[in-house]
Amino acid sequence: MHDNLADAQILVIKIGTTSLTHENGTVDLHKMDQMARVLTDLENEGRRIILVSSGAIGCGMHRLRMETRPSTLEEKQMAASVGQGLLMELYHRSFDSYYQNVAQILLTKDVFYNKIKRHNAMHTFAALLRERIIPIVNENDAVSTDEIEEERFGDNDRLSAMTANLIGADGLVILSDVDGLYDKDPFKFDDAKRIEVVEKMTPQLMALGDSSASKLGTGGMITKLEAARYATGHGIPTLITSGEDINVLYKIVNGKNAGTLFLADDPSAQ
Repeated sequence: MHDNLADAQILVIKIGTTSLTHENGTVDLHKMDQMARVLTDLENEGRRIILVSSGAIGCGMHRLRMETRPSTLEEKQMAASVGQGLLMELYHRSFDSYYQNVAQILLTKDVFYNKIKRHNAMHTFAALLRERIIPIVNENDAVSTDEIEEERFGDNDRLSAMTANLIGADGLVILSDVDGLYDKDPFKFDDAKRIEVVEKMTPQLMALGDSSASKLGTGGMITKLEAARYATGHGIPTLITSGEDINVLYKIVNGKNAGTLFLADDPSAQ
């Protein structure tokens, strides 16, 4: 088992809405450009990168002048339909500055469980990575349904973990609004201490995930822990850290401590 992600050649990076937008919900263009520069740089040094990005509903909310996150299925799908194209347009502009090609992949949960769709998705990812094109992945919110829970991921944390497993990634990085898992809520307790390494997911550890979600995001720490549990259970080490400064990715690929690292399960112990 690796105790860092320095050796990861295929790396899935997930960035959430709160890490990609200003407090008023508009896209942080500086952050997006920083993301494009760092990910292109990692590609240039020989790694293969997959970006799982939230933000479509947020982009749609801003364009449609919606002050609060939509609550009904129809409003969410409307905002996502408007916002997804806008989000990709901004990504294209940022990555084009560094001569890096990107591609959009919108997934629904059935892709992972339908043999034919899963097979096709794997080959699409493989072709993109072979040509050094960075796939930008999001849930297809415009067609997924809330009524049938099995058809939705619920958040892009789970999507990132399932994508990492689908493509056989060497590591998963979840960029959050907090720089890792703490022994208590760091927003409420000044003496909260960050847990540096998690060797095994336990019920007691999962109980630490009761942190509040933002008004723009859909997850919270609990969904990140669930994603880490899924990924590590499939042999993929996972790191949760802050998305405030995208340059943190350099620390991660250089093996430095930059969050909470969840070690992959040891297959020989199963």
